Amino acid sequence: MVDYREWRRILKLDPARALSAERLDEVSSWDVDAVVVGGSGGYGFTEVFRLLTRLRRYSLPVALEVSDAETVCPGFDLYLVPMVLNSVDVDWVVGHHQAAIKRYADVMDWQRLVVEGYCILNPEATAARLSCARAGLGTDDVLAFARLAEHLLKIPIFYLEYSGAYGSPELVAAVRSVLTNTRLWYGGGIRTVEQAREMQAAADAIVVGNAVYEGHTPLAAR
Repeated sequence: MVDYREWRRILKLDPARALSAERLDEVSSWDVDAVVVGGSGGYGFTEVFRLLTRLRRYSLPVALEVSDAETVCPGFDLYLVPMVLNSVDVDWVVGHHQAAIKRYADVMDWQRLVVEGYCILNPEATAARLSCARAGLGTDDVLAFARLAEHLLKIPIFYLEYSGAYGSPELVAAVRSVLTNTRLWYGGGIRTVEQAREMQAAADAIVVGNAVYEGHTPLAAR
């Protein structure tokens, strides 16, 4: 079984966005520990399956972030289930999840499911709008969500998501300082080697996504 707790650098690929074979070869050679397939919508089962098929040429573990139960397909090493903790809409916290379990419980491989406690902090992001996230939070609120994730909900991953914007390394470091067993992932706006190093020093793992499609190279090759 793949151990996500050892991941430090993660590549996030969006099934809705075009990616040439040459660029996929290039980014798959970066020094990353895993690939997560996911995005803010605009794709279905077919797009997810096609991307998974392309990724199986490489030796990296591949996880599917399940933001829509209709996009789930077999063949992934892990299935990451996001709960948007700072959403004001209960569907994004537990509602969609309950509906999916009601439908698919009999065929779920519970050993391959890992919950992510999302805290979305970029108000302009599509993910923030879709999930009705209270994105303009202060440090105390974010720290409280981190503690809630670890101590009340026992969530294994707390995900600080800036979704295209580069966040505060000081905030990320502060969040990490209050977490013991829950892993801290950071995603958003990493486009340079310096930014990757800065956030990797602050978080347990960094997630690089938009840079793939914008032509940046924030990570060195293996």
